[in-house]
Amino acid sequence: MTYKETIDYLFNSTPVFEHVGASAYKEGLSNTHQLDAYFGHPHQNFRSIHIAGSNGKGSCSHTLAAILQADGYKVGLYTSPHLVDFRERIRVNGEMISEEYVIDFVAQHRSFFEPLHPSFFELTTAMAFKYFAEQKVDFAIVEVGLGGRLDCTNIINPTMSIITNISLDHTQFLGDTLPKIAYEKAGIIKQNTPVIIGEATNDTRVVFAAKAQEMDAMIVFAEDIPSLLSSSALPDGGRKYQTRLFGEIKGELGGAYQDKNTNTILTAATQLLNQQIIRNIDSIAKGFENVTETTGLMGRWQHIQSRPTVVCDTGHNEAGWQELSKQIRSQQCRTLRIVFGMVDDKDIEAVMKLLPDDATYYWTKPSTKRAFSVEKVMDVAYKFGLRGKPFADVQTAYQQALADANEDDFVFVGGSSYIVADLLTLSQIGRSDPSDSSNDRVGLKS
Repeated sequence: MTYKETIDYLFNSTPVFEHVGASAYKEGLSNTHQLDAYFGHPHQNFRSIHIAGSNGKGSCSHTLAAILQADGYKVGLYTSPHLVDFRERIRVNGEMISEEYVIDFVAQHRSFFEPLHPSFFELTTAMAFKYFAEQKVDFAIVEVGLGGRLDCTNIINPTMSIITNISLDHTQFLGDTLPKIAYEKAGIIKQNTPVIIGEATNDTRVVFAAKAQEMDAMIVFAEDIPSLLSSSALPDGGRKYQTRLFGEIKGELGGAYQDKNTNTILTAATQLLNQQIIRNIDSIAKGFENVTETTGLMGRWQHIQSRPTVVCDTGHNEAGWQELSKQIRSQQCRTLRIVFGMVDDKDIEAVMKLLPDDATYYWTKPSTKRAFSVEKVMDVAYKFGLRGKPFADVQTAYQQALADANEDDFVFVGGSSYIVADLLTLSQIGRSDPSDSSNDRVGLKS
């Protein structure tokens, strides 16, 4: 098969959560353990850091990978979902897994895994761990797919676990209260392994503390002694941080919500420095300053163009939009224009009540079966007094927003990772691999 045929096979022959939602979710680790045994337990050949949470996993994963790369390590990075190309999910030192490796993996091993009927995520996790072992990475930063306790990444024995925060997301799988969701995410806490908690409430703190005590794991709540003292926006779109231990640091990622992620990352970096895993303190600042170039991260308050200014962001739930909404409202512009859509496992009313009421909206839907219809989005918009027009797809909505915009306007595109994926796929706005200058992207959206 060609690469495109192989990706089509993966998406069409395995249940893909990003496509079909709940029916793709497989509770339990049976398939994962069978795949792991078949491939010779590859995750045992490298050290890892495991990251769970409702928001901020991607930013924290990529920034920690950039820090470790700056410190001279060969670093694997496993994240999801992808935005433009499947290969974004599996990287080594920022470079995506090769098309040939993906093709060969499926061709050589399908006779084993097809009878198991694995989910898409189970299979791609096995591919990632095998690839990292063969690439002889020193560290792998592994992002949880969903939850933690029963997530198929949870077979690793990491050097450190990180739980960024908890919000009411994926409640049909993880529980309908914050303590229930915290219990699932606390499942990544391992015996005698330090765990960093980025944000906690009184209800979730006791859950994390109890699990850490059960596992004899040192637990650090990043909010208790903040590593980040203050922050401010920079003219180039990044952020400037005053830190407790590392002086002034420039962050390449521009979202105001990165302050919380930064505090979590700095707390984790302090522990890695204390363990002498990070050997050069300057690596921390270098990682923050070069994270997108180093790791290929996209979609986090990503600046697309100027005059008019266009920014996209993958924030997709209420907790994420509490911060996004503030930053969007703070923009100095003539007219605020927002291209917006969501997918159906999110609380659409909780998000849309946070949207600015003085913006012009371009209501649309991403190219996934799980998208809310444009009619549904407009019904909720009407309830909150938001004005706009419907568009059949992201491309049409975005092109109209640009056509309408004055050079002093601000155009925001978001509401879902899949809205951003569709945007970045247009004319290959997003470039997934910092080392790849080709334009022959497959353009598949998860």
